[in-house]
Amino acid sequence: MDPLKKVSSLGATKTASSLVEEFKGFAFKGNVVDLAVGVIIGAAFGKIVDSLVKHILMPVIGLLVPGEQGYLGWKIVVGSKEVPYGLFIGELVNFVIVAFALFLFIVKFLGWMMRAKHAEATVPPPPTKDQELLIEIRDLLKSR
Repeated sequence: MDPLKKVSSLGATKTASSLVEEFKGFAFKGNVVDLAVGVIIGAAFGKIVDSLVKHILMPVIGLLVPGEQGYLGWKIVVGSKEVPYGLFIGELVNFVIVAFALFLFIVKFLGWMMRAKHAEATVPPPPTKDQELLIEIRDLLKSR
């Protein structure tokens, strides 16, 4: 066997095994579990907002705008085809509410928490007894 082929095949094997090791390190860290929990909670939150839009907000809007079925009945008829733009408007309202809720949570709430944590981290801890004694000695030496 050609020595160059041997070296190149070892490099590919080494690269593949390091890729597998990196994946194991990524997949079994706590960050992936946190991400999975976030996705599940996000999906549940999306269902709640979807229900709010479909069952409360859009029917109220449907009461204000004339029509038999509320926003579900809003359609354009072209020939024998219907374009249900009312359903699109409902999904658009759903998206805007989810985006606004995420904005409030991520930008405002988490931003506030990060600023509070940063301010807390910048406050130095009180000096220990040893440090206090050293400060006193330094001050006495300065006064002489």
